[in-house]
Amino acid sequence: MEKFLARTKSFVRRGREVEGPLGRTFAKYGADYVVSVRRGLGYTTVAEDHDLLDFAGLFENEAPVTVEVGSGTGDQLVAAAARHPDRNFLAFEVWVPGLAKTVSKAHSLGLTNLRLIEADVQQASCIIIPQGAVAEVWTFFPDPWRKSKHKKRRLIQEPFALEVARMLEKGGIWRIATDWDDYAWGIRDVLDRAAPLKNLYRGLNPDARDPEGDRGGFAPRWEGRVMTAFEQKGLDAGRVVHDFAAQKL
Repeated sequence: MEKFLARTKSFVRRGREVEGPLGRTFAKYGADYVVSVRRGLGYTTVAEDHDLLDFAGLFENEAPVTVEVGSGTGDQLVAAAARHPDRNFLAFEVWVPGLAKTVSKAHSLGLTNLRLIEADVQQASCIIIPQGAVAEVWTFFPDPWRKSKHKKRRLIQEPFALEVARMLEKGGIWRIATDWDDYAWGIRDVLDRAAPLKNLYRGLNPDARDPEGDRGGFAPRWEGRVMTAFEQKGLDAGRVVHDFAAQKL
């Protein structure tokens, strides 16, 4: 029997059960949006020998593709897909009720330019996403793993930055937002060390609370990012949101 090898994950696995009207909607329309992938060991993995995705076949067009990492309940993804029918949107999400809510929203609007994958992006993207095939990557409010002993679980570290760079086409953009200060300082450091990427705001927009307050590196709030309940909750708690925009060289 093949042995499951534990890996450090940037998420906590939550329930997969979806009941009631939402469950029925998901059962009826989920296949229109959720990409069927061959699994490795566990629901959040894909097989190591999985074929690369064919975006033109998946979306039935050759429009630019944006990948969102951690789409939650789909507010950002659905709003963007509705606003930009000339672009395609693909999200990685491991929370099945979130996938179900995204499917329900997308179906209600009749969207055809949106797809979802139930998988851990750290394990799956390097297997199924073609190199240089993505126009933008979005990572909005990843889990900050606030305790010092858990920081190794943060998603945005150098290996993931290099994987994002691999996915992006030349000139492609990685957009990031966090409302946790010390994660923001860490993200800035990661972008500085990831040679294929350029922080478009390096040295700009300093933050006086930063230990290196004259260093900057933070982007203005991106106008394409919708105000979600999650972000509003952070603002109401007095946290400050830091945006980043990095370009593939």
